[in-house]
Amino acid sequence: MGQVIRLGTRGSRLALWQTEHVAARLRELRPGVRFETIVISTVADRQQEKALADFGETGLFTTALEDALRDGSVDLAVHSLKDLPTECPAGLVVAAVLARVDPADVLVSRERRSLATLPSGACVGTSSPRRKAQLLLARPDLQVIDLRGNIDTRLRKAFDEQGPYDAVIIARAALERLGRLDALSDVLPEDLMLPAPGQGALAVECRDDEASLELVRGLDDLATHVETCAERSFLDALGGGCAVPVAARGRLDDGRLRLKGRACAPDGSVGIDVALDVALPCDDGARQRAEEAGRSLAEEALVQGAARLLDAEDSSGRGE
Repeated sequence: MGQVIRLGTRGSRLALWQTEHVAARLRELRPGVRFETIVISTVADRQQEKALADFGETGLFTTALEDALRDGSVDLAVHSLKDLPTECPAGLVVAAVLARVDPADVLVSRERRSLATLPSGACVGTSSPRRKAQLLLARPDLQVIDLRGNIDTRLRKAFDEQGPYDAVIIARAALERLGRLDALSDVLPEDLMLPAPGQGALAVECRDDEASLELVRGLDDLATHVETCAERSFLDALGGGCAVPVAARGRLDDGRLRLKGRACAPDGSVGIDVALDVALPCDDGARQRAEEAGRSLAEEALVQGAARLLDAEDSSGRGE
């Protein structure tokens, strides 16, 4: 019957698409192996009416998958990299990061409005503190209200004429993967909305043993892995996860890493932008040097007051 490898995943349509994409790549690399999908429910999936900020913990979308890896229920776990905490649990490793698609955030509006044409006081839905803070930094006249649910649910809420949302913010990558780019009404530029560290990339996590690592060898896209290592290192050095308004975008091109980072007050009243441009050949030591670059950029942000911003209470009342 041959070897059977179990891939753990969340159960949303997007998560299943992502897992099948990884499985298809693995079948090309390992034609004698059969890959089976195992759906695992996470705490955030089970409590979709609860705001993400109210959980007060990291790994909301990933811990259950990591538990299944550790107890042997699955052999590999497929994640959206932006959902993974910056530190892997003992005995586990991010073994591969696939080439990412455009990590931009986009606006979806039932009236096909752009961000510039949304009227003052319009209600925009997002559950991301990063998106909320940057949106209010650019448009303090808007109202931001919480939005949970998978991509299909969020699109349905966005187009509900009786609902509270004039627009919602979604990752372009999610719409692309589900064939719903027709839904977007505006692509938000990076100078306004810098993406989450790792956004647009898929990660494969496994047990830190030679058999597991060998299984995914050849799946990794080194350039994407290097870029996202820098982004996630920036986030980690600022002490953050998906519950803090930190954004980063790295680009590796022609032997240089160009990294932008942003930290915002939760209420969007202040933002700190930092950037670096360093030589970084794409070789075996590139990931470690990228992590060092991310930490260096975070130190610059801290010097400019990022810690004070990230520790601030969102007391403005805007968007609640």
